[in-house]
Order: sequence, then structure tokens, then C-alpha cells
Amino acid sequence: MILPRYRIADSGIPGAGKGLFVDEDVPAGQIVTAPDAIDRTFRWDEIARSPDLHAAARWFGDRYTLSPDWPDECYVNHSFEPTGLWHLGFIFAAKDLAQGTEITVDYRHLLAPGQEEAFHDAVTGEKIVGWSWQESLASSTHALAHLIG
Repeated sequence: MILPRYRIADSGIPGAGKGLFVDEDVPAGQIVTAPDAIDRTFRWDEIARSPDLHAAARWFGDRYTLSPDWPDECYVNHSFEPTGLWHLGFIFAAKDLAQGTEITVDYRHLLAPGQEEAFHDAVTGEKIVGWSWQESLASSTHALAHLIG
């Protein structure tokens, strides 16, 4: 679920297609998206064997959620300098966000360890490669603690 008012529009990130934009000011640390209607999680090997394409995001450890219907949360694009902080399935505002800001997160949190995204970071040109669970959790926990003080 997306908590602030928002809209889906053309992304400002080259090659990204559509993006999710907040339609109100959002203070740093506020939850932007929260998981809802999660009835189960899947191991990465279960997802990798599936012939169906689904949007998948790491929830914790080797457990992932699937979105077979492409909800609006799937329009959150990648950035190594994100406006949102991904932490255990939630996205927090990484700083004060003005109305009209595109929500981005670092996809390294969402990917399986070592999994490479099919595209590179639009700003740096670097590969986007999934972090281990320990790297992701340590990074997001530290960033969230710093953010909310």
C-alpha cells in the first residue's frame, strides 16, 4: 500500500519508463509504502523455477514476495542515491521529499544475492547486483537508525 497521495507518470530516469511520484510533501523517515495482503513468501529457488513472470522483492533472508498483477508499488525505480529507503518490505522517505518527487530505492536490497539486474544504474553506469541478506539488513538498519535518530 502506498500511504501518501501519489501518481504514476513518466520517470525522470533515462530508460526507466514510468515512475511513482508523491503528490504531497513527505517528511524524512515517514513510511511511503508498506506491505499489505502478503499471504506467503517464497524461496528464491522457487521463484527461479517458475515459468511465470512476477515482480519479486526480497522480504527477509531467502524469502521473497511476488506480485503477479504489477501493483503501483512496482513503479518505484532504482537509484544508488535513492529518495526512499527499503527496509524489510517498507519504503521510508530517505529525506524530506517535496511534492512531485519520484520515489526510488536501491534495488540491491530487493535482488537475490549476486543477482544482476538486466540494466545498469542510469547515473553511474554501474551494474546493479543484489546484496547478501546480511549486507542489506546491516545497511538498511544503519540508514534507518540514522534517519529516525
